Amino acid sequence: MNKIRFVLGVISISLVGLVPNIIAQEESVDEPKFKKKVTGLFKGDYKYYPKDALYDGQHDEYFSSLFQPDIYIEWKKGKRLVQFTGFSRIDQHDVQRSHADIRELYYQAIFKKVEVSVGAKKIFWGVTESNHLVDVVNQLDVLEGFDVEQKLGQPMVHVSIDKKWGTLDILAMTYFRQMQFPGIEGRGRPDFGGIVPIITFESNMEEYSPNFAIRWSHNWKAFDFGVSHFYGTSRVPVFTITEDFDFIVLYELINQTGLEFQASHGAMIWKAEVIHRESKRKTITAATVGGEFTFGNVFMSGIDVGLIAEYNYDDRGAELISALNDDFFFGTRLAFNDRQSSDMIGGIILDRTNGTLRYFAKANRRLGSSWKMSFEISGFDNIDQDEFLYLLRNDGFMQFSLAKYF
Repeated sequence: MNKIRFVLGVISISLVGLVPNIIAQEESVDEPKFKKKVTGLFKGDYKYYPKDALYDGQHDEYFSSLFQPDIYIEWKKGKRLVQFTGFSRIDQHDVQRSHADIRELYYQAIFKKVEVSVGAKKIFWGVTESNHLVDVVNQLDVLEGFDVEQKLGQPMVHVSIDKKWGTLDILAMTYFRQMQFPGIEGRGRPDFGGIVPIITFESNMEEYSPNFAIRWSHNWKAFDFGVSHFYGTSRVPVFTITEDFDFIVLYELINQTGLEFQASHGAMIWKAEVIHRESKRKTITAATVGGEFTFGNVFMSGIDVGLIAEYNYDDRGAELISALNDDFFFGTRLAFNDRQSSDMIGGIILDRTNGTLRYFAKANRRLGSSWKMSFEISGFDNIDQDEFLYLLRNDGFMQFSLAKYF
């Protein structure tokens, strides 16, 4: 029911902005009224978990298929447009992971230096590689894993003002999207004990509580920086397991101020994200700092090699889903610069205090002009019992994917 209400809400607020503007526009008879572009992809995934499942009903192998269409329509020389990005997955075992979603569906009007968007959008803030502390607008899509890159669409009114002194983004949002977990047969989930988690909100308006955000960003010479503030329901909940083994999920109201900074000096890029967050429950400070150095054309091979090092600190400690509370990240990025656009990124994350170790690697290679194959591994070792990841300690995996783009 929540998904149906979300879809109807997105369509409604999109049409509110779209219909009056379409009626009001006068197009030249010589100019095409609409220009459209339809793209997307089909993808098949095979995922294998080497370690035995922790909870009843889970499996070692999963086949799934994904369909993601993109439709772009513009008129009035690009000053009016509609963007739609859909998403659907069918999973072999997990009923919850077999789902459909609207990643984006919005109408945008451009007036010189001002852009106004109405509908569901994905907004990305941040510069660091291992964590995105300032990126608070969209909900994580946990059904696709705990990868911070996977996000759900957020209904909003978004005004972006681009001036010489920088870009100012103002967002007014409604309809909060809860974090959805894999089902009983899915991997990558806590032990629900066979019951549905108890969802609680600090706001009396629950998922309909209004959220607001503002961000100023600018670039000057080799420097890029941004300052943001968000008020509303935290996208990342607080998890509590009671003595009766009830699984409580709390979404609290927060005020979060964020700072992001990036500076380039030759082959070196320095990066930092810092946040200060206040709620009735607690006040926290968190930061991710580090950099990336790139060796170009290593040994005359044409391959670029990037070395990444970052440190994560967060006051929230063990309650974090990401567990990035006192951790070093060391990684490498390879760009082969070949006709197949081959690339790879991998790394390890080591907790400085308790020795928790995580590792990952992702590789991609294009096949022909419209096919792409990918390989990914992710794993854990020595997970501390106090961390959230301990509930997922056997869910390291290997995944092979084949995608067809159109």
